Amino acid sequence: MSDMPSVSAAPTLRETAPGFAVAQAILKPRKARPFYGRHPWVLDTAIARIEGNSQDGDVVDLLSESAKFVARGIFNSQSRIRVRLYTWANEEALDNAFWFRRLRTALELRKQLGLIDPEGGARLVFSEADGLSGLVVDRYTHWLSIQVTGLGMARRLDEIVALLVEAAHPRGIFVRTEKGVAQAEGIELRDGLYWGEAPKGPVFISENGLRYGVDLAEGQKTGFYLDQRDNRRAAAEYFLGRRVLDMFCYSGGFSINAAVHGHAHEVLGFDSSQKAIALARANAELNHAHNVHFDVADGFKALEGLAAERQRFGGVVLDPPKFARNRAAVDEALRAYHRLNRLAVDVLEPGGILVTCSCSGQVSREDFTYMLVGVAQQTGREIQVLEMRGAAPDHPLAVTCLESEYLKCFICRVI
Repeated sequence: MSDMPSVSAAPTLRETAPGFAVAQAILKPRKARPFYGRHPWVLDTAIARIEGNSQDGDVVDLLSESAKFVARGIFNSQSRIRVRLYTWANEEALDNAFWFRRLRTALELRKQLGLIDPEGGARLVFSEADGLSGLVVDRYTHWLSIQVTGLGMARRLDEIVALLVEAAHPRGIFVRTEKGVAQAEGIELRDGLYWGEAPKGPVFISENGLRYGVDLAEGQKTGFYLDQRDNRRAAAEYFLGRRVLDMFCYSGGFSINAAVHGHAHEVLGFDSSQKAIALARANAELNHAHNVHFDVADGFKALEGLAAERQRFGGVVLDPPKFARNRAAVDEALRAYHRLNRLAVDVLEPGGILVTCSCSGQVSREDFTYMLVGVAQQTGREIQVLEMRGAAPDHPLAVTCLESEYLKCFICRVI
């Protein structure tokens, strides 16, 4: 990361505990197997009792029912994920040296992937997939945007920020917290500039030869959907000469790729956010994509209106927000995906291309496939899956935490 500008001084690290456990979480009988298998989430239902004086955010040891050491993690009485695990080595402390090693390992992967571009954007830390459960870090040129999803990381934010300054040399660091996640974890909401200097307006990044303005202060998530980087480029290849509809377009990533790289005849993009549409229009102008038109509208209502008008498209992109935040919401989410995809099929001409996505981690790839089966059966249209894609490689999948596979992107032909 030496190509990023250095800063005059890093924030001072506050005093921390040495990183060894102050208490023990004792598992119920026959509950230890997933954690010997290195799954990082210990739910409240797996724990029999806590021994010792443990406060939220403290380091605790996870022990089997026979008091055998399993792993070491961070305790949170307010979360259904009662303990987040970070190491399975009894001699390893969760101290600043530990966190720095994990951060440097994560950054080294992005360097190997060729994503340390001073003009680009990349995910530097992807929570469980990088052994840093509860922490997401995205880089946009010389700025970092942190999303905190675990109380343990929130309590160590000063230390994490100081370590990121040392490892990545940013000009400034923003922090973002989702309201629902904050409530579930007991995290105090704190959005905005956390350290360093703020950019003067949007930060402009390059991706796939295109330029995008990113709003670090008020944009969705950390400012941009970096996970769809490769999918935007891949989908564009199917849109030559087609009229394309991009639903839930946010800042225009799929739309502009379709117009510039895919040479689509015309692209219409819709999003319910006026700020997103303003940014999408600015991005289209920045890339001279003059055949792209954006408007503010609810995705479902816009599709219903287009179908009523008997409008037809050669390509439709569906990239909606997360429909399921927990397992209890999966059935309702699948009904929403079914309705959305059925509406999309209704406006697709024969032989049209459907790019349909889900960022709901609780909805499995199999669930999503069977949802498309139902759409095909009810519409009487054949759906051929041409590509089954996921997130870009800077969003790796941890095989010991399959929940880190959340993004599904299917490129389909609808006959």
